[in-house]
Amino acid sequence: MKLSVPIYHLKRQAKRHARQSGVPLNEALNTIAKHEGYTSWSGLAAAFADRNPAAKILDALGASDLVLLGARPGHGKTMLGIELVVEAIKTGRQAAFFSLEYTQKEMLEKFANLDVIATDDRLILDTSDDICADHIIKQLANVPRGSLVVIDYLQLLDQNRANPVLAAQVTALKSFAKAAGISVVMISQIDRSYDPTTKPMPDIDDVRLPNSLDLTLFTKTVFLNDGSMKLQGTR
Repeated sequence: MKLSVPIYHLKRQAKRHARQSGVPLNEALNTIAKHEGYTSWSGLAAAFADRNPAAKILDALGASDLVLLGARPGHGKTMLGIELVVEAIKTGRQAAFFSLEYTQKEMLEKFANLDVIATDDRLILDTSDDICADHIIKQLANVPRGSLVVIDYLQLLDQNRANPVLAAQVTALKSFAKAAGISVVMISQIDRSYDPTTKPMPDIDDVRLPNSLDLTLFTKTVFLNDGSMKLQGTR
């Protein structure tokens, strides 16, 4: 049975309903599940457990992969990035999330919503204004091989003109990922010209680039649109 919206949207609806109505969250979740045609939230979650996109992506990643994760606003790219980190931590891996988009408070809330305490020693959470390739590499100097890193997001690395150009930063991150044996996922904007009515899923040609960047630097891509996901290699 297809859901009316992706499952992460349903969770948001339930939390909003619980806050507004004062009912327990589990009751709000069950109410949402019934609207979707399931008798309970546990039944809905079980039906979609084998569709966990974060787990599928992690299974497909190898050490030193540099991954581009792209979608238009509101299609869950940041949430998927967070879920990747959470999934990595659940499997015992070290993980890091660097965000130039959200504040520390906002990120703490996002991780708490997924039952992860941001002070977990397996998680590096960085929302400083200093984020760039050099800063990220320094922060990750001691992470073990097999760690997962998510950067939110690609285009914002280019906003501070005091930093190296975007192409140089991505090249540096790719070299570091290979040397350190870690997987790096870079969340990316999709250009406003992308039209889902003519192409159901964005692709590498739809990535918004403020400056020149060789997108073949990425070893894999993940694109999202309207609850669907496409994972593939770039070569």
